[in-house]
Amino acid sequence: QVQLVESGGGLVQAGGSLRLSCTASGRTFSMSVMGWFRQAPGMEREFVAAIGWKAGNTAYADSVKDRLTISKDNAKNTVYLQMNSLKADDTAVYYCAARDRIFVVKEASAYDYWGQGTQVTVSS
Repeated sequence: QVQLVESGGGLVQAGGSLRLSCTASGRTFSMSVMGWFRQAPGMEREFVAAIGWKAGNTAYADSVKDRLTISKDNAKNTVYLQMNSLKADDTAVYYCAARDRIFVVKEASAYDYWGQGTQVTVSS
């Protein structure tokens, strides 16, 4: 099992920035991909970004790729999501996820492990 713990959420004004962190523990050697998803009230969980744990290849949702950046620190078993130029539409609970299989994918069902989520609220 892999445990994921997110941090860094909060309240920010539109146009501001936040950096989310997700630290993994447990069977981290089995992880191949880590990603971020988000879920706004009344909406389905949606893909935000993902990164290959060894190769560092990345994928982004079209709606965020010019404003959000995913990165990793393998030594710390941590993945980050730098969020700039935040908009009210970015308000959601952000979830960290990890999967054991090697391909970077955007489907939530393909991820094996999930964190509890961290709230991001952007005021307009």
